[in-house]
Amino acid sequence: MDGWRGGKGFVKSAILVLLLGFLGASTALRPLRERASAASGSWGNQRLFLRRDDSDISSYWNITGTYRGRWSFVETTNGSSRFLEFGKSNGESVLELVSTPTKISGVHYVQGAITFHDVFDNEHENGVAQMRVEGVYIWPFRQLRMVANSGTDGQPLQEEDYFLSNPYHLLGVFSSQVFQESTRDKIRRKKSFTYDMEKHCNIEIAAQVSHVSSSQNVADGDHDRYHLDGLMESPAVDDDGECFSPILLNATSLNIEVYYNKAVNYTLMVTFISFLQVLLLIRQMEHSNTQSGAAKVSILMIGQQAIMDAYLCLLHLTAGILVESLFNAFATAAFFKFVVFSIFEMRYLLAIWKANRPMNNGEGWETMRRELSVLYSRFYGILLGGILVMYELHNFLRPILFILYSFWIPQITINVIRDTRKPLHPHYILGMTLTRLAIPLYIFGCPSNFMRIEVDTNWCISLGVFLGLQASILLLQHYFGSRWFIPRQILPEKYSYYRRLESDTTQTTDCVICMTAVDLTQRSNDYMVTPCDHFFHSGCLQRWMDIKMECPTCRRSLPPA
Repeated sequence: MDGWRGGKGFVKSAILVLLLGFLGASTALRPLRERASAASGSWGNQRLFLRRDDSDISSYWNITGTYRGRWSFVETTNGSSRFLEFGKSNGESVLELVSTPTKISGVHYVQGAITFHDVFDNEHENGVAQMRVEGVYIWPFRQLRMVANSGTDGQPLQEEDYFLSNPYHLLGVFSSQVFQESTRDKIRRKKSFTYDMEKHCNIEIAAQVSHVSSSQNVADGDHDRYHLDGLMESPAVDDDGECFSPILLNATSLNIEVYYNKAVNYTLMVTFISFLQVLLLIRQMEHSNTQSGAAKVSILMIGQQAIMDAYLCLLHLTAGILVESLFNAFATAAFFKFVVFSIFEMRYLLAIWKANRPMNNGEGWETMRRELSVLYSRFYGILLGGILVMYELHNFLRPILFILYSFWIPQITINVIRDTRKPLHPHYILGMTLTRLAIPLYIFGCPSNFMRIEVDTNWCISLGVFLGLQASILLLQHYFGSRWFIPRQILPEKYSYYRRLESDTTQTTDCVICMTAVDLTQRSNDYMVTPCDHFFHSGCLQRWMDIKMECPTCRRSLPPA
């Protein structure tokens, strides 16, 4: 009722015109009807605005909701306007309407917004154009008449309450802010479309409301759905001709519950992926549970993955706060991501830092605490700095994602430099590669994703190949050696644990690891000799070096095997 009072000047005049037209003075609507009928045979006299549906006059159709469909020019050639240039003759459109009763029986006040996709304007290559509309809905005749309305400064429109509770609208806004375009571009695009056109044009929309067949309703969960067939015209105020050619609009209401279920299923997927990542991290931590094993793992690799999980945690928590009806679902996904990065990955990060940190005798707790504070300050500083960088470089989000998904490269580099042996478990490599790919492939590759982001097949293929190539190199390093792909001519000289001894090897010696004799009479791979000329069984010394890279006899540091 507040919306009726706020726009009462417009509504009263519009209702009088419409009621006179329905009662007999149809000449006011005749030009609109004739233009549509001449351009399209589907717009006959029976379908346009003077036909009353007597079959179900007693039932009231609440048209409040979100409608998605197509827009197209009535004429074959699109007439671009003085204020907006359409690069295409058709595209996607989204209508969001709120209907409230008035004091006049059968007349409802309607407010909302229409969003046109696939539009080219003068300042931007392509994008979205949006305008607010208001009008009346004569529900006994199933007729909807609206005009453009930019609203009054400082006075919010009534449909804001609906938008703030509609997950389809809110998640669309969230995804457009995060994944597609910046706020400043959207505001500039919106103003360039509505301000000049509303100043020089009268934008009128007339639509017929029909009920979607029951068979489609059953498929969508037995919810009432409606279809709008309309015509949008723009006669100029200053008699300089039309602002743009008439546009046909057709849209069908969305089942918000189905959309809601998509979002819930997505959060379940993220929760399941987080649980799998916890299991993979536990497996990897068991694989490198010694100081020597943890020192082989790249701290940059784990830190980069922890930052990615922290960002995902913040994004899901923000989405849950924005969409109140989906808070529990998104908060659950955010909690599991918080567990992954704050407990397991940060704990593993600390273990790797301790393993690479030299032990100094007599070192106090103050020194260790100071170094720990430096480690944590660097991590959270990079985390916050990355948020600022992504905000400023918002339009380059996809290249930034490529940089984030290069997290295997630090480990590949460490393997080559240090010539480390099997630092990562193969299950961890494969599992993390697949689970990390799930979210971006859903967002940018699923045609029916709940964020309504256009599919980018080439980008998804490029990301999958890029990350798959990194994982393949790591697996080949695991089975064929860390430097398998580097030519031997450029490799530095490597110590051979199977070198020939210049001294007499007829004597026998004991392996201090297993305390059994080592047969030196046969030159084979059954024994290994260290740079300090101590002999061990090959299997014994390899298992020892997985734990400590020092000689079991004299504690001298050993080179990589």
